[in-house]
Amino acid sequence: MATEDKNRATAAAILPLVGGPANVGSIAHCMTRLRLGLHDRTLVDDEALKALPAVLGVVEDDTYQIVLGPGAVARVTPEFERLVEEGRAAAPPAAPAPGAASDGAPASAEELAAEGAAIRARRKARNATPFKLLLRRIADIFVPLIPALIGCGIIAGLNGLLVNLGWLPAVTPALAAMASGFMALIAVFVGYNTAKEFGGTPILGGAVAAIIVFPGVADVDAFGQTLSPGRGGVLGALGAAVLAVYVEKWCRRWVPEALDVLVTPTLTVLIAGLVTLFGLMYAAGEVSSAIGTFADWLLSNGGAGAGFVLGGLFLPLVMLGLHQALIPIHTTLIEQQGYTVLLPILAMAGAGQVGAAAAVYVRLPRNGSIRRTIRSALPAGLLGVGEPLIYGVSLPLGRPFVTACVGGAFGAGFVGLFNQLGDTVGSTAIGPSGWALFPLLDGNRGLGATVAIYGGGLLVGYVAGFLATYFFGFGKDLLAEFNVSREADRPTVAATGGRPSPEAGPGGDDGPNAGPDPSAKAPAGV
Repeated sequence: MATEDKNRATAAAILPLVGGPANVGSIAHCMTRLRLGLHDRTLVDDEALKALPAVLGVVEDDTYQIVLGPGAVARVTPEFERLVEEGRAAAPPAAPAPGAASDGAPASAEELAAEGAAIRARRKARNATPFKLLLRRIADIFVPLIPALIGCGIIAGLNGLLVNLGWLPAVTPALAAMASGFMALIAVFVGYNTAKEFGGTPILGGAVAAIIVFPGVADVDAFGQTLSPGRGGVLGALGAAVLAVYVEKWCRRWVPEALDVLVTPTLTVLIAGLVTLFGLMYAAGEVSSAIGTFADWLLSNGGAGAGFVLGGLFLPLVMLGLHQALIPIHTTLIEQQGYTVLLPILAMAGAGQVGAAAAVYVRLPRNGSIRRTIRSALPAGLLGVGEPLIYGVSLPLGRPFVTACVGGAFGAGFVGLFNQLGDTVGSTAIGPSGWALFPLLDGNRGLGATVAIYGGGLLVGYVAGFLATYFFGFGKDLLAEFNVSREADRPTVAATGGRPSPEAGPGGDDGPNAGPDPSAKAPAGV
């Protein structure tokens, strides 16, 4: 009961700071963030939100995203939804957040606000390209599946451990069924979500995608080959569901209204199903096989170098929104091999962030506000929640973000090297990283070796990120500007390249203009 009260209190504290119930248009959540569609962005009090103990940070993208952390967000969101529903009719919108600083420098605050608004506008314009909108849709298809992937992945790991130890032989078949059931039907869930995302009838998308995993497809010949159930996997399901949406929309335009309820679903499943059986399953199967083959070849032949490049570039990919293209690749590898070998490598980017933050803490002994921000954000960073460190420390300071990427590159190169030597390290699910990924690890050399290699990679990432930031992350000007005590321990990192921010609030995070790109989006688990 106390936990429920705490979650409701958090939701109640957030609601007025985002403009009240009338200002909330949509509510959703992912692994770490409460995502809100807001009618009027100016009604949000960013600084007061960041000052809330439960809030780890805020990110503005296509939705307004409040970082609450894994576990907490899934509990706060239903309470927030209930409060919005209860108060939507009566609650007045909150007053706009103050635009001027309280230290008597309104002109400077207005200048920073204008610059931040311009940066946000440019970022949104860049993110509105058709390619990035497509990647965002792909992410929206797969993100809802992550909780099931995590749960089933942990059960699979537990089952593997029991089998290897020879314990509880009567229980392991049941655990295997629990772990494998979702993966056996994941194509159906992908088809359902795809049709929903592209504006079709979700159940028709699921119905067409179900053809891919139906055992009876083994009786169908296509291109001179007998189809095997599951061929094409999630990629085939995605393509089949998109095709079903277009067929359904075509039928809605041309089929008479009186016949629509009978003809449209029939034609949708028939046409999309035939194309899936005699085209998409074969093509998607070839693509899926190529993805698995290429991933194995890349890490077997250039593991250290490939890991170094992937780990170093992952956070810039996140800033550009291009990391979303990796989600179906991860899922395809999990389908094929039982784990994705890419995620443990990419997770090292978060280790670089942790090491860089530790170096910033050491290099700025007089700046109480930044050090307090690091102390509060470091536990989340160790567990793979990178937003507080990215947006509260490294990005606003500038150069430490680059040195954090260097740390991630060395950690990923370490893991990649062992993959090259034949010790495969993979994750049975996507979503978590950092220490939270340990329960999901799997590989070809046993759990002990897999855990040791991944842990070694984290350690290398921490150390490399620390050393790179300590020695190369600060110029003389940056040290002179930030290694000073601030009145009332006010946060000092502003968005426009590291000037003291008169708008910063008491929570140790940055103002609404924080970072060179305040609307950039970072995934859970970085």
